[in-house]
Amino acid sequence: ELGKRAPRWIRDNEVTMCMKCKEPFNALTRRRHHCRACGHVVCWKCSDYKAHLEYDGNKLNKVCKDCYHVIIGCTDSEEKKRKGILEIESAEVSGNSVICSFLQYMEKSKPWQKAWCVIPKQEALVLYMYGAPQDVKALATIPLLGYTVDDTPKSADLPHSFKLTQSKSVHSFAADNEELKQKWLKVIHLAVKGETLEYQNELQVNLEE
Repeated sequence: ELGKRAPRWIRDNEVTMCMKCKEPFNALTRRRHHCRACGHVVCWKCSDYKAHLEYDGNKLNKVCKDCYHVIIGCTDSEEKKRKGILEIESAEVSGNSVICSFLQYMEKSKPWQKAWCVIPKQEALVLYMYGAPQDVKALATIPLLGYTVDDTPKSADLPHSFKLTQSKSVHSFAADNEELKQKWLKVIHLAVKGETLEYQNELQVNLEE
């Protein structure tokens, strides 16, 4: 369907980096552009291609490199590099996750910042952090196994906060409300012990039987 139908445009505020080369956007050198074929938000370097799009009366439109190759029927001979752990797209893991939402995040003495946090089903013991829900690369991952959970906020913390501690590593999170905090804690309390919600449900079924 590429080029035959108008795509759904990803909104500018849903990404913090180019969805192709993964370079962060900034006001001067990396302005946001939209690929007219797939709707992804890309930087000027990755949108420097043009192709005739059927849905727009076969007019020449600005497209990204990937769509350009597909539309003109040219395949990139270079084999796709295996995705690193950070390069799994947020939309990919969010759509098949145990839990995902925005949380405030603080590391050491840095200021609180908003992060899109996801625990994917296929890696239910790992917490992925993205700058925004449609980012194509994670800012960080936290393997949850072995962490200690402290869910009592101190006076200096945000009200619905909790901490993950392991040795000298401390990660602070805060939800927008108590209900969301408890949902995250339910999943995290299991993950730090190497368990998942599915495992707990299976255990419950076996006990009932």
